[in-house]
Amino acid sequence: MIDLTALSGPVQGTGGLLQFLPFALILGIFYFLILLPMKRRQKKVQEFQEGLKVGDKIVTTSGIYGQITRLNEKSVQVQIADKVRIEVARAAVGGYQGQEPVVAESGNV
Repeated sequence: MIDLTALSGPVQGTGGLLQFLPFALILGIFYFLILLPMKRRQKKVQEFQEGLKVGDKIVTTSGIYGQITRLNEKSVQVQIADKVRIEVARAAVGGYQGQEPVVAESGNV
């Protein structure tokens, strides 16, 4: 007689690996479709915010148009009218006037 239990050992090991393959495939797809583009966008936003300088004409994420008059580490002072200046967080600066916004609004994320 042939002992079939000896043959079932290696087959089960391969079956366990095959059961893990769909999970690994889903994780790979998730990484390339969601996490990688998110990291790229986050890096682009950080470079934009670090590159702000006095005199830039900007738009905030709340839709306020103005010109940067002073920069701090975490905030910027924006002149929105003659003798009217407001202080906003750097994260609130959405982009340059007349260009596509760099920082996505919270509804689009």
